[in-house]
Amino acid sequence: MSFVEILHIIIPSMIALAAPLIFTAIGGVFSERAGVVNIGLEGLMVFGAFTSIVFTLSFGDSLGAWTPWLAIIAAMAVGMLFSLLHAVASISFRADQTVSGVALNFLAAGLCLFLVKLMYDKGQTDRISVRFDKTDIPLLSDIPVIGEIFFQNVYVISYIAIIVPFIVWYVIYKTPFGLRIRAVGEHPMAADTMGINVTRVRYMGVILSGAFAGIGGAIHAITVTNDFSHATINGQGFMAIAAMIFGKWHPLGALGAALFFGLAQSLSVVGASLPFFSEIPKVYLDILPYVLTIIALAGFIGRADAPKASGKPYIKGNR
Repeated sequence: MSFVEILHIIIPSMIALAAPLIFTAIGGVFSERAGVVNIGLEGLMVFGAFTSIVFTLSFGDSLGAWTPWLAIIAAMAVGMLFSLLHAVASISFRADQTVSGVALNFLAAGLCLFLVKLMYDKGQTDRISVRFDKTDIPLLSDIPVIGEIFFQNVYVISYIAIIVPFIVWYVIYKTPFGLRIRAVGEHPMAADTMGINVTRVRYMGVILSGAFAGIGGAIHAITVTNDFSHATINGQGFMAIAAMIFGKWHPLGALGAALFFGLAQSLSVVGASLPFFSEIPKVYLDILPYVLTIIALAGFIGRADAPKASGKPYIKGNR
């Protein structure tokens, strides 16, 4: 097997597996840049995955090829709705943000599995028959070697995921809205003095995190697992948080870190078919993404500076 053939196996899988992490990590960037720690990204991904699969099973026959796209929109809406629980608890009631996020994770796992049992009378949903089709990217797929590796037989949504961080970078660093988010996350009292509504901006940051995490969960369910069960979202939300920290709370940094973790996941999935990795016991490949997540956090969290007000409730008038 040639090196190009190996890349042709690894790269498309890496990008597909990184796409959910990219969206969810971007959601984390919005929330933490606004000053709210959102450990609940895992739970929001669970809600997104559950919603997208149920939507696809319910409307796949009538909506046809549009179903996966509409399922993502539905998952986004549900993610925004449940992120409000975290926003109310951590912003309005000034509850501990970590505890609130963990509670959201437990709520998602318990509620979604209860609904699956109620709706399908078993521990998981049926498998979806309508999903995203793989395709060749026009023009780019015709480029010699590179086109074959990166742009043939791929999911369009995966490349949308790569484009989104650049748009978010522009929003956060080049627009008044992004300036307000960064100001609230760094020094909310100064932002309040300048007339910025700190509470509203933080709500918007958390709701955006719910929207992106819902999309991330939906993409993972539709492109990777094709059903919903207790193991559909199995640590991807925490991996996205690690990507956000590894990327130093920057959209493009989060993109690079998510691709790195996507590569690790890809090796755990397709490694058995590759010359060198086929000799490694599969259990080691399965734990590889999580080991790399721990190593990345252990090596970089001390050197990565979070927004100064992240995790700190803001009380108007208090220094």
